Amino acid sequence: MDSYSELEPWPDARDALLSWKTSGLKLAPLANFSPKMITRLLDRSGLASLFDVSLSTDRAKTYKPDPRAYALGPTFLRLPREQIAFSAFGAWDAAGAKWFGFPTFWANRLGVTGEELILPDTTGADFAALASWLTTIGHEGEYR
Repeated sequence: MDSYSELEPWPDARDALLSWKTSGLKLAPLANFSPKMITRLLDRSGLASLFDVSLSTDRAKTYKPDPRAYALGPTFLRLPREQIAFSAFGAWDAAGAKWFGFPTFWANRLGVTGEELILPDTTGADFAALASWLTTIGHEGEYR
């Protein structure tokens, strides 16, 4: 389990997160990790200061894709789900977020086939595609 706390960020992660943070977006990871694992991962990667809050599904006593896990976003960001753009690494997570009602982006970095459960609003290979989607849907300044 310790290896999950030692993952390296994707090459474009730091610049994209810093850009969104600077533009005023609220940022929060939502992970099926314990709070200790999230803290260790973000501290080790040097990304901790870019997030407003870290959300562990432990708070909901469940795991994604349970809707109670996704409900942590609106609760802790104090925003309606429609104003929280959700980016997922896994297609199953994108499906759960979409079912919950988040505008959803699947960062399909590995180019794998998606789930047949439900499709996200869009998909792309990296955070540049996510940034483009935020601009395209006209809500880049609205997701706070």
